[in-house]
Amino acid sequence: MLVSLIVPCYNEEEALPFLYNALCDVRKEVTDHKFEFIFVNDGSRDKTSAVIKGFAAEDPDVKYIIFSRNFGKEAAMYAGLEKASGDLVAIMDADMQDPPSLIPSMIRTIEADEADIVASRRVTREGEPKIRSFFARLFYKLINSMVEVEIADGARDFRLMKRQVVDAILDLNERQRFSKGIFAWVGFRTKWIEYVNTERVAGETKWSFWKLFKYAIDGIVSFTTAPLRLATYLGFGFAGLGFFYLVYYFIRAIILRIYNEVPGYPSLLCFILFIGGLTLMSLGILGEYIGRTFIEVKRRPLYIKAEESKE
Repeated sequence: MLVSLIVPCYNEEEALPFLYNALCDVRKEVTDHKFEFIFVNDGSRDKTSAVIKGFAAEDPDVKYIIFSRNFGKEAAMYAGLEKASGDLVAIMDADMQDPPSLIPSMIRTIEADEADIVASRRVTREGEPKIRSFFARLFYKLINSMVEVEIADGARDFRLMKRQVVDAILDLNERQRFSKGIFAWVGFRTKWIEYVNTERVAGETKWSFWKLFKYAIDGIVSFTTAPLRLATYLGFGFAGLGFFYLVYYFIRAIILRIYNEVPGYPSLLCFILFIGGLTLMSLGILGEYIGRTFIEVKRRPLYIKAEESKE
């Protein structure tokens, strides 16, 4: 049985030797399976390509794809899944935060037919900035309240899947991808392996707070139309408030004949600015969906290869 291990890479020249040695240890431990290591270089600006080619020159099990520029981790994972030919396929990060030592137990779990997917999730977020952990947990609560499928808090992209699962994921060839949602959407039996958060073995994280925020927006917009309904509900709500406000002043003026109040220009200005802000927010939400529709209908490729290893 062939096991494909996919590793998206972006400026990971320092971490790759540690990961490669760990993967070789896994290969030595699981002797009854064949392995292929697929490294996808997502437009790195350091010597990541040279390091990967060095592995491939010495190890026939190493394959690689080099992008023409940075297309993002989602595109890199999709490219790796397309290239993988294994009966079992795993995705893992290059920084060793996804422990390769878990792979043998993942393989045994699937071979025992206990699951179609063996996925990992962190039980703690030790080492992360507290503000980042807070917003991460908030994101999972928010998106799970909107979508039909459940996206586990702390879920990682690190998972081992049967070929049937991989084929189902590849059938979803949308351009704006949110893999955590896609993994949940395709279904299949999933078993979770929990582990304590580990630090990067080398280098620095490529995920800034702003990138994570944009990724969260992509996830919400890709899997639910709830923000559009929210804009609709807000519109009806404030229209109703405006109507009752009109009735209130009609009663004061016609029935109670109260005319002598000084007009409240500051409150009126605040009210106009607030309503204007809600209007712009609603237009922005609508624009997010229209923009993604625009990107999808153009049908541009998810990535462009500059170089690829021979089969």
